[in-house]
Amino acid sequence: MNELVASFGGRALRIGRRIFSRPRIDVPLALGLLLLALAGLTVLYSASNLNASMVAGQAVRFAIGGALLLVVSRIPPSLLRAWTPWFYLLSCVLLVVVMVLGEGRGADRWLDLGVIRFQPSELMKLAMPMMVAWYLHPRPLPPRWRDIIAIGILVGAPAYLVFKQPDLGTALLIVASGVFVLFLAGLQWWKIGAMLAALAAAAPVAWHFLHDYQRERVLTFLNPERDPLGSGWHIIQSMIAVGSGGVLGKGFNQGTQSKLEFLPEHTTDFIFAVLGEEFGLVGVLVLLALYVFIVGRCLWIAANARDTWSRLTAGALGLAFMVYVIVNGGMIAGLLPVVGVPLPLVSYGGTSAITLLTGFGVVMSIHAHRKWSA
Repeated sequence: MNELVASFGGRALRIGRRIFSRPRIDVPLALGLLLLALAGLTVLYSASNLNASMVAGQAVRFAIGGALLLVVSRIPPSLLRAWTPWFYLLSCVLLVVVMVLGEGRGADRWLDLGVIRFQPSELMKLAMPMMVAWYLHPRPLPPRWRDIIAIGILVGAPAYLVFKQPDLGTALLIVASGVFVLFLAGLQWWKIGAMLAALAAAAPVAWHFLHDYQRERVLTFLNPERDPLGSGWHIIQSMIAVGSGGVLGKGFNQGTQSKLEFLPEHTTDFIFAVLGEEFGLVGVLVLLALYVFIVGRCLWIAANARDTWSRLTAGALGLAFMVYVIVNGGMIAGLLPVVGVPLPLVSYGGTSAITLLTGFGVVMSIHAHRKWSA
């Protein structure tokens, strides 16, 4: 018994030394995230009508996410890879639990543990690319059809649980994060074309499984004017806000669409429209430049990674981050249906911000430990 305890203690000590004796964070990526968080708090302060308590709460969430980023960045990728299946399994279990105990506005998406209240689907956004990369790590690349089928099961099961909450937008983002890993693994273009053709063929069938409000969102996207005071209100008011901002914008806290309550969800899903109205095209381009820098840095880290899991995970997390921005931007500009996807690190929300920053901690770990991985 004493030998077992000593062995376990020795192993824990060695892991602790590996975690706390490794290199520092990636400074360029950390600086980009810091600037983005500051920009997000600034826009949120105006969008919330100068609500200091809301901004302070978001800053606390950023601090928690930053602390997790620092901790995760010091964990060697080999340990993160070994823990990935357990993280994925935990996320799946939480998705099942939220179907039973979940709560939310019109959907069972939140899990209230008394101390904290969070969305397990946000955890799956991080667990999914890590899990698919874990599956492909020991296998020859590019993936074969049997590997693609296995990955389809890994991706499809949790995506279906999220879809049933119902949360179609997050389910599609989870699928996208898994698909990005396949793309980075060198999946042949003819296979990608075959998968897209199968998806297009299944679209008419999938239409019948959508909820009524989801069908309404698609129809509204195709023609917002069909119900301007109902389902089309979000898109129309959002486009008015963005268009009225012009090149330089109306100025900080001078927007009318959000202040007069014409723009719905102006601190969450439609905060990009507030940015466009108050800071104009210049403000939008500056924010997009920050996003491009962060995504580019993630892809650079992926290109310099020393093993398959690290390369696929860092690249997929960066591309998934890019998709969140594209979907939210397309949503407020009327180019995509309204699916309830927040603008990363700008929209008000706790689980999303903390999960995203933790994911960047994984990317920083991959970069910081690349020499030791070699």
